[in-house]
Amino acid sequence: MFQNTIILITGGTGSWGHELVKKLLPLQPKEIRIFSRNEFAQVKMKRAFSDNPYLKFVIGDVRDFEAVNEAVKNVDYIFHLSALKHVPICEDQPSEALKTNVYGTQNIIKASLNQKVKKVIDVSTDKAVEPINFYGLTKAIGEKLIIQANQLSSHTHFVCIRGGNVIGTNGSVIPFFQEQIANHHTVPLTSREMTRFFLTVSQAIDLLLYASEQAIGGEIFVMKMKACRIIDLIYVLERHFAVKDIVINEIGIRPGEKLHEMLVSNAESRNTYKFDKNYYVILPGNASEEVKRRYGNLPKVIFKRYQSNDELMTYSEIEQILMKANFITSQALFN
Repeated sequence: MFQNTIILITGGTGSWGHELVKKLLPLQPKEIRIFSRNEFAQVKMKRAFSDNPYLKFVIGDVRDFEAVNEAVKNVDYIFHLSALKHVPICEDQPSEALKTNVYGTQNIIKASLNQKVKKVIDVSTDKAVEPINFYGLTKAIGEKLIIQANQLSSHTHFVCIRGGNVIGTNGSVIPFFQEQIANHHTVPLTSREMTRFFLTVSQAIDLLLYASEQAIGGEIFVMKMKACRIIDLIYVLERHFAVKDIVINEIGIRPGEKLHEMLVSNAESRNTYKFDKNYYVILPGNASEEVKRRYGNLPKVIFKRYQSNDELMTYSEIEQILMKANFITSQALFN
């Protein structure tokens, strides 16, 4: 699919972008364009990949249609990763989140149609499901825009891929917990009941590439992800990094936070199918005949919703996923 093609990655200097580039380069694309507004992050990434000639770095902002349209020229595939993601920042500055997450997505759609891109892959989040914070609201709108855009052209196909928290990404809570445990011997916790989905960045990118190849456009692929209580995650990290007993300070849920995240809502579950062992696929209510034919024979899910407190990892399973993420190196602390 990607051999001898031109690929654009928006927001490509982040953790997802780095891992995505690592896995795309062996597939022999003609060119990978990294589109972002952070000059220093681009310089660092260029050095990290030893000035690889297949990488092209383009300064620009998804809010700027002219910059986006220019970057998209001759592009075959777009991975749309660019977003403002930090929930409290989006709560405090909603107009900025709107510009990047909604208007930026509109610019990607318009430019892709203009330049006849083959496929646009939008990376979404569990926070877009029944959203209660502004970040989630903007990503939910972004999903709707992307899925609706699939009806605008027979040439350009649009798909959403939805996942939860990815270990090792910028802003991940795990390095923060490690630093608090090791250096301050205290950890702030919003609630002892809070649960979250987790996946390693390598696993997430593998699933992203697979779904990108399988999707025909007009659908939402949902990554199956393991989940855990945040208090259990802290306990595993304490066993690995604490030099003395730690204190957990329960601070209460912050504005815009949920106790449990959701990857498939009650309303979506009636149009959700089991794609394979790693994915569910959600069809829109107005799915095209092509989409219905592609997925209509798959088994429908039997759950009413897919939520992070449905099935929780044990301490040992949390430890294993942290090892896969290269965050810890030892194991056998738990039976």
